[in-house]
Amino acid sequence: MLSKTYGSAVYGVDAKTITIEVNAGGQFQQGKPGYSLVGLPDNAVREGYQRIEAAIKNNKYELPRMRIVANMAPADIRKEGSFYDLPICVGVLAATGQVNDSELAGYIMMGELSLDGSLRPIKGALPIAIQARKEKFKGLIVPKENAREAAIVNNLDVYGVERLDEVVDFFNNTGDLKPVEVDTREEFTYAQNIYEVDFSDVKGQENIKRAMEISAAGGHNVILIGPPGAGKTMMARRFPTILPPLTLYEALETTKIHSVAGRLASNSALITTRPFRSPHHTISDVALVGGGSNPQPGEISLAHNGVLFLDELPEFKRTVLEVLRQPMEERKVTISRAKISVDYPANFVLVASMNPCPCGYFNHPEKDCVCGSGVVKRYLSKISGPLLDRIDLHVEVTPISYDQLAEMRSSEKSEAIAERVVEARKVQHERFKDHKTLHANAQMPSRMVREVCQIDQTGQLLLKTAMKKLQLSARAYDRILKVARTIADLQKSDDIKMEHLAEAIQYRSLDRENWMG
Repeated sequence: MLSKTYGSAVYGVDAKTITIEVNAGGQFQQGKPGYSLVGLPDNAVREGYQRIEAAIKNNKYELPRMRIVANMAPADIRKEGSFYDLPICVGVLAATGQVNDSELAGYIMMGELSLDGSLRPIKGALPIAIQARKEKFKGLIVPKENAREAAIVNNLDVYGVERLDEVVDFFNNTGDLKPVEVDTREEFTYAQNIYEVDFSDVKGQENIKRAMEISAAGGHNVILIGPPGAGKTMMARRFPTILPPLTLYEALETTKIHSVAGRLASNSALITTRPFRSPHHTISDVALVGGGSNPQPGEISLAHNGVLFLDELPEFKRTVLEVLRQPMEERKVTISRAKISVDYPANFVLVASMNPCPCGYFNHPEKDCVCGSGVVKRYLSKISGPLLDRIDLHVEVTPISYDQLAEMRSSEKSEAIAERVVEARKVQHERFKDHKTLHANAQMPSRMVREVCQIDQTGQLLLKTAMKKLQLSARAYDRILKVARTIADLQKSDDIKMEHLAEAIQYRSLDRENWMG
C-alpha cells in the first residue's frame, strides 16, 4: 500500500515542502534490509528509522514484516536533520493500514521522535508555517514547544502535540486535538519595547548619550573609545532602548531568523524587541557571519533589525573583523556551498568599543599610560581602514567624576530619547519613500549624499578647514555629511547648518592622523 505525507526543509530563512512517499508491500526476505530510504537523506534522517521502529512498538502499533520503501521528493535536494521522523513514521503507519490516510494531504508534519513516542522540538517552525500557508495546506502539526511560534501565522491550523499517538488519533478521528490560537497583533503589542535597562541608569556622559541618539536616529555605526570603567559597555547595552520600535513585519522577519537558528525560547511566539547580540572576541568568522557544512545564520544575522555589539574590538581576530565589511555594506550575507547558496539578512547597527591602548589609559585625564612608543599605533592598527571607513561616529568616552556619580538627579529616560529618534526616522522615511532598500541616512550611497546633504559655501569652507587642520582623511567626507544630515533631522531642520556640520566633524576622532601620537 502507498501513502503520502508532507514535511518541510529549511534553506536559509525560507522553507520548501518535501513529499514523503511510503510504500509497504512485498515479501520480507531474511538477511536483507526490510526498510529503504531514498531521496538524498543525510545520516540523521537515515538513523531515524531506529527511532521510528522503537516508537511504533512502544506505542502498541504494529510493524509488519514486509518490505518498506520511503522516498523523499524532490530527490535532488539534500534532506538534513532528525525532524523528518514524524512524517515518515505516520507514512509507515498509513501504508500499513493503521492510520486513515484520507486527510494526510492537507497537513505538514515535523518532529523528532523519542524511543517512547514523545516528540522533541524542531528548528524553523515559523518559516515552515509560512510556506504551509502559502501552499494552502489546511494545517501544520509540530511539537508542542513550537506550536505558539508557528501559530502566529494566520489562516493556518497549527496543532502542538507531545506524543505520536496524539497524531495517530487525530487522523483516525479518535482524538480531541485542538489548534493553538495566538493573536499575533495582541502578542506583538503586549510585549513590545519591554527592556530591563534604561538610559536613565547612566549618570553624566551627556555627550556620549547625544552621540548614541544620533547613531540611533540615522542608523549610523558607532565606536566608543575610552579607558576601562568609563561606561562604554553600559551605554552600548542600553542602545536598543532608544531605537524605533520593531514593526510587525520586522518582528516576523527577526523571529524567522531566530527560529531557523533554534534560538527561540520554548513556547515563545514572537520577538518583539530589537535583538542585541554581543559575541565574545574569540568568535570564529563562520560563527560571526554564518555558514558551516549545514549553513546556519551567524551573529550578524541574529542581530538583524537590531544591534551587534563588539566589545574590545582590537581583541577580535583580524580575519573575523574583515568578513564584516561586505555584510555591513550590502545588509545581507550570502553563504555559498557546492550544491546550495543561501542568503541571510544582516541589517544591523554596529556598536563597537575599545580601549585607546593595551593598558587602557592613553589620553586619560588623570592616569598615565605605560605603553611604550609605537604600541598605541600598533594596537589601533588592528582595525583596518576599510572597516573603520564603515563606522560613522568615533566617540571618545572619558570617566565621570565622583560628584556626577553621586548626583541624585535622575537622567533622561530612554523613552524620551526614543521619541526624538522616531521623529527623525519619520523624516527619513519620507525622504527615501521612493527607494525600497533605503530606510536611514547611514544607508545612502555616495551619489545620493551629494543630492540630500547639500551645504552652502560657508559650510564647504568649514569642512575644508576641518579636514586640513584636523588632518582628517578623505574617507571622512561622506560620513560627516551623513551624520550632519541626521543631526539636522533631529532638530527638524530642512537644511544642514553650520552647527550641524561642526558637531558631525567632532565625531571623527580616529580619522585624525595625530590622534595616536
